[in-house]
Amino acid sequence: MSSLEKGKKLQEEYSIRFGGLEDYRKNVWKILCKNIFQKHIPDDAAVLDIGSGYGEFITNIDAKTKYAIDLNPDGRKYLADDINFLNQECSEKWVSVEDSSIDVVFSSNFLEHLFKKEQVEKTLNEAFRCLKPGGIIILMGPNIRYLAKEYWDFWDHYIPISDNSMAEVLKLSGFEILDVVPKFLPYTMSRGGGQPPLILLKVFLKCRLLWKIFGKQFLIIARKS
Repeated sequence: MSSLEKGKKLQEEYSIRFGGLEDYRKNVWKILCKNIFQKHIPDDAAVLDIGSGYGEFITNIDAKTKYAIDLNPDGRKYLADDINFLNQECSEKWVSVEDSSIDVVFSSNFLEHLFKKEQVEKTLNEAFRCLKPGGIIILMGPNIRYLAKEYWDFWDHYIPISDNSMAEVLKLSGFEILDVVPKFLPYTMSRGGGQPPLILLKVFLKCRLLWKIFGKQFLIIARKS
């Protein structure tokens, strides 16, 4: 399948999965960025979002320079003009991003959609190349350890990933692990996953005990030494 064909397929999948949820997801990501992720990202940082989708993260984070990578050609229209959009395979060289130029690489619920583990490794290698020494990568995704059945309810989930396996491949890619949270957010905001009141999300994020009870997604932060 060509990159163009993959891009068109992604357009269809995004429309089916997230249609009608755009506004809710934007509000969720505003809260996540403000309460969880912004503290890791200085205002003068260069940030790159892998698998940016509708741009919920990269739009709501404060940073001096922003990059977004997504194979879906529709991704550009959801981004502000000052966000650099790379419409390409994430496992191929990010030709418009220089070596050691990025402070933070971020990705959420994306790597499990790649077809092969080799693509995950190549993506992490690109992240390592582009990060400055001391730069960090923040990864969030469904944890197969707690989702043995539900994990496969998405047709385009190809690679089973746990907090342990992700931490291991990060180490193999040269990263130093800073923090591993096996149980962070509940599983999904996709259709059928419900739309809990946003006030409950704010309460949830402040109580780590609730993470351990309801969390099904891992959160990992690692550093380029």
